[in-house]
Amino acid sequence: MISFFERFFEIQKKAHLMIFSWIPFSFGDILYIFLSIFLLFHTLRSFRKSCRQSSLLKILISVNIFYFLYQIFWGMLYFQTPILKKLTSQKEPTVEKAKILALKYLQKCKETRKLTKEDKNGIFIITNLKSVQEEILYRQTLLPENISAKKAPEINSFKPSLFKNVMSFTGILGYYNPFTAESQFNSQLPNTLIPFTSAHESSHQLGFAREQEANFVGYLIGINSKNTELRYSTEYFTLKSLLNYIADKDPEFVKNVLRNYSSEMKRDRAYEKTFILKHQGLLDDFFGFTNNIFLKSNQQEGSVTYSYFIDLLLNYEKA
Repeated sequence: MISFFERFFEIQKKAHLMIFSWIPFSFGDILYIFLSIFLLFHTLRSFRKSCRQSSLLKILISVNIFYFLYQIFWGMLYFQTPILKKLTSQKEPTVEKAKILALKYLQKCKETRKLTKEDKNGIFIITNLKSVQEEILYRQTLLPENISAKKAPEINSFKPSLFKNVMSFTGILGYYNPFTAESQFNSQLPNTLIPFTSAHESSHQLGFAREQEANFVGYLIGINSKNTELRYSTEYFTLKSLLNYIADKDPEFVKNVLRNYSSEMKRDRAYEKTFILKHQGLLDDFFGFTNNIFLKSNQQEGSVTYSYFIDLLLNYEKA
């Protein structure tokens, strides 16, 4: 049954890419706006007794159609065979191995960061976003066959979201639109986050539904890239993930690693923290709560812990 939906996903994705990828803005966001207006209009009309039955019926029908299309386009992919079962090694992650890899990626980040460009304030910047996107599409074709036998689309459908101002206050970095096959990202993010976020969303576009698996496939896409901007963003994400995993087990180790960041990395980290603090608020809490419910309802861990990515990383990496 799941193999049927995997094949159907490839067919509808190919069709959606042909229809929507050439549009210079996020068509999926436009669809969401019209759907929201439609639902709000009929919700307000339902308060009028003369229109109540008709409006409620339209809301019920449209929500059911939306949910049905979501499930056949995307939702069933959450039941695919987990990547962890495809790896030859399936050992329990250990803090010691995580520490070894953290030190490895600290050194990698230091070296790669020196090859990148920065603005007048010494903050990492992307010099050619299109080149990063093309590299992601190319690296999709080089994924290990035991992990992904999925066909890489090789069609650029990365779009800056029209909701970027709201997204900055929600903690959402990007998202995949299963109705248009567009990979959305928040263009207001610190540049350190954009390449890996794009690789992550492109992993959804490949057909990896689970968030932590999209992180892992994004890691495979970016970690050996010749594009230094994509590689640095991937290495930096990997290092931060390892440190988050280690933090509650050995906080002193994490503090020592942070002290050993290069001066360039410290500036990038400070800029990220400033961005996050500037945009914290009720929306961030609300979307964090709803995202947590969404993940758990789709056979995934909650949003607070992404330890499955660490499981995959530590089983894949040799240390």
